[in-house]
Amino acid sequence: MQYTRLYTGDDGHSYFEDVSVPLLDRGNIGAISEGFDVGQLMFRENEPGYDYDFHNAPARQFIILLDGEIEIETSRGEKRIFKGGDVLLVEDTDGRGHKTRHTKHQKRRSIFIPLNKSHD
Repeated sequence: MQYTRLYTGDDGHSYFEDVSVPLLDRGNIGAISEGFDVGQLMFRENEPGYDYDFHNAPARQFIILLDGEIEIETSRGEKRIFKGGDVLLVEDTDGRGHKTRHTKHQKRRSIFIPLNKSHD
């Protein structure tokens, strides 16, 4: 499995990084990753056309896209498309931030899972 990490580099710009999550064989129940120290879970729904100019993530958090499609642009101009089933870890809580843009005219649903502050 993998997720895309969006983080702030030492230069203050935002960057993407693809992260592979190691899975441990648990026999009949399948392969499972180590746990992440999370605090809560929130559901979110955005109306079509909801675009958000440069901003920082409000907290270090996983975002699981349930449906819809978005384009995220880093402060250096790199763009990636994410759709239902994709997982992001947004960590650019400072620096120049990123832009988010709907690519399809439809509602978008997602799940936000903030990491506990003690998580490094």
